[in-house]
Amino acid sequence: MEKRYKDHRIYSCFALNFLVSAIGINLYQEELEERIDDVLEDTDVKVTKDDIRHELQTNHKMTSSVLGYLVEEGHITMELEGRSYRIRITRSGILHIREFNKFYSALYSSQILDHYRFRGLPSWFTDIS
Repeated sequence: MEKRYKDHRIYSCFALNFLVSAIGINLYQEELEERIDDVLEDTDVKVTKDDIRHELQTNHKMTSSVLGYLVEEGHITMELEGRSYRIRITRSGILHIREFNKFYSALYSSQILDHYRFRGLPSWFTDIS
């Protein structure tokens, strides 16, 4: 299998889905839009930049680039806490990934299968495929 280059879109998909799974919500539950703000306010999960780097399986430079892109898009926030960054998904990030997971799954299916080949496919991919 030829190794294909992964771009910011697929890495953004991985990062956003990782953040959603960290806060433990079902993206496809009914009336999610009405509850997002309360869920985000009540959640105190700590996800670091290093956690995201491990999920993406990338180096520091690519991870920083992807996180910078997600901050610019308003999908995440990054807060400096001591010597590390705390990454949080925003309402915009949750709604974006909810809307586009099916698109990402269709467009990047082979890359997703390759990325998760040793860990097993995540539910966000298997539930909509």
